[in-house]
Amino acid sequence: MGRTANSTASLVSAKPAQPVLQQMLKEIGKAVNGKDEVIYKILLTMLAGGHILLEDMPGVGKTTLALAISKTLSLSCKRIQFTPDVLPTDVVGFNMYHKETDSFLFKKGAAFCHLLLADEINRTSSKTQSALLELMEEGSVTIDGVTHPLPKPHIVIATQNPITCVGTQRLPESQLDRFMVRLSLGYPGAEHEVALLKARKSGNPLDKVIPVAGTDTLLRMRQEVEDIYVSDTLYEYVVALTNATRKHGSIRLGVSPRGSLALMQLAKASAYAQGRDYLLPDDIHFVCEDVFNHRILLHGTAGGAEETGAVVREILETTPLPWTD
Repeated sequence: MGRTANSTASLVSAKPAQPVLQQMLKEIGKAVNGKDEVIYKILLTMLAGGHILLEDMPGVGKTTLALAISKTLSLSCKRIQFTPDVLPTDVVGFNMYHKETDSFLFKKGAAFCHLLLADEINRTSSKTQSALLELMEEGSVTIDGVTHPLPKPHIVIATQNPITCVGTQRLPESQLDRFMVRLSLGYPGAEHEVALLKARKSGNPLDKVIPVAGTDTLLRMRQEVEDIYVSDTLYEYVVALTNATRKHGSIRLGVSPRGSLALMQLAKASAYAQGRDYLLPDDIHFVCEDVFNHRILLHGTAGGAEETGAVVREILETTPLPWTD
């Protein structure tokens, strides 16, 4: 016996309780104004060890956001603009022959950094897109049979233009499934856009961002997320939600087991950010739509965020919550 998602107020806030996360949010907010909830969910995804897909029109601050995150967390950051002529070797690197030494020397690609901004990923070839698959899943790249580990932590923030934009192509499901979440910054509100214009009078807002943590801090926090307690009933609840996407009449492709893992991991990051050492159903609700949206395909539609979001919300409302002590 259970209760529905509507029967209780959420116990999860869109703001962190952990002081270090509050500091991160404050610093990143100096460069990207008025987008605290999206930034918060990006930080949660980083704590959960996942990668982020941002779907937005050009010019809304995605590059600025990535640079602000890298500066706040002292992460090395590289940006690669995906165009049709970008090659896989530009991403992962290649072996160059040196005649003088009669040997090959590995030249690292753009992926060799802590934070890779893969800009407009759906404008490049499928062959180049596939170069991201191993590095996103395994944290390494293999060139001529030799595996090269990437720096830890390694995070990909990829952006894609809406499919209606010129020169874009739909990402394959296997590529989409590698991203833990799909988020959108969206246009700023009028008040925040005015603040953006005024801030530029005194220089680049990125110059005001200061580091508040390092890679060791992020890796330690990731381990603490792993230690969050999860009851058996909540494991079963996550599986119930993913199974509901596979049986829903409007959905022709449901959420994969990788999606179940992503939902559980991101929900644990939410619990950690709220200052708890145990998981609640509300943590799952808080991130479920962001994890599921890009993983389901609907019958007879393009499957935009609004349509898929409505279906995910219906599943959350109709799937009984487990009783928890």
